[in-house]
Amino acid sequence: MDSALQLITDQVREAAAAGTALRIRGGGSKDFYGEASTGELLDTTPLSGITSYEPSELVVTVRAGTPLAELEAVLAERGQCLPFEPPHFAGGATVGGMVASGLSGPARASVGAVRDYVLGVTLLNGKAELLTFGGQVMKNVAGYDVSRLMCGALGTLGLISELSLKVLPLAPAEATLKFHMSQAEALAQLNTWGGKPLPLNASCWVDDAGAPTLYLRLRGAVAAVEAACKSLGGERQDNAATAPDWTLCRDQQLPWFLERGTRELWRLSVPQTAPLLDLPEPPLVEWHGGLRWVRAMSEDASRLRAAAAAVGGSATLFIADDARPTRDEGRFGTLKPPLNRIHRQLKQEFDPAGIFNRGRLYPDF
Repeated sequence: MDSALQLITDQVREAAAAGTALRIRGGGSKDFYGEASTGELLDTTPLSGITSYEPSELVVTVRAGTPLAELEAVLAERGQCLPFEPPHFAGGATVGGMVASGLSGPARASVGAVRDYVLGVTLLNGKAELLTFGGQVMKNVAGYDVSRLMCGALGTLGLISELSLKVLPLAPAEATLKFHMSQAEALAQLNTWGGKPLPLNASCWVDDAGAPTLYLRLRGAVAAVEAACKSLGGERQDNAATAPDWTLCRDQQLPWFLERGTRELWRLSVPQTAPLLDLPEPPLVEWHGGLRWVRAMSEDASRLRAAAAAVGGSATLFIADDARPTRDEGRFGTLKPPLNRIHRQLKQEFDPAGIFNRGRLYPDF
């Protein structure tokens, strides 16, 4: 164990003995996400660096405090990437925070989520024990899949110290097509295209100042992308011009997001086949219909949760109104009793003293 990890382990051990809350933080790019957590700062940035990279095996092992941009730059040098496009937000995103938040970018519906690329994890639990789960291969059947359990846990189960990730080669070809169509037309068309052998990678429908527009990104073999462009139609965009917009979409920095004003930003995860929803205003739609961003006032919370639940989805308060800190429900809603029991049992097993990120996932968790 190196000195940086030893210092963190000692801090966890002392906190567990005293029952002191610890607030895990890397680059701070996701401080806005989830409930506000309290406690003594537990800084992961000293846990930095790529410990192993095998380009031919498509596997990289990296410490949790490593800047996400640093890892992506190393992968790009070898023509590889994290295909799920994790968001960077303010620019200080770390690899550990990427997994702890479980957030994925525009390509998620086509290539999978963060959890689909986590092969193994080394975790410091609430007893100051360093535990290793998974490995560096895809086929690993040794017990429960604890590695992927860390995705979206927001650090409530322990501190991730190191991760092994699957990476993929960069796509040989890319193209973005622009279509002028309503939300209903876009959803219907995306469902139709989804049933065909097309190199669909990402989509974004937005009503921009009264101009409803669908952007469709294709990625794959050169022949497949070119054939799809000819068969789908639309207006082909310049890749150099659209690349920054897809990055802004990834980080929720498109003009549509920035024009939120005093409204809150909600994230509705629904089936791709879900129809138009009863929402305060037209959403921004990603993931071929599976992700719907909504700008709404705080009093619309019940309406949004009901709309998502009606089609078998869920609603998350992504960016809250800081002027209204108290709510009837947490940002992630209320768990049903069976799920609530499982969550609490896991918390008790990994963090019996309840020291990690108190209240970050759920107000009383």
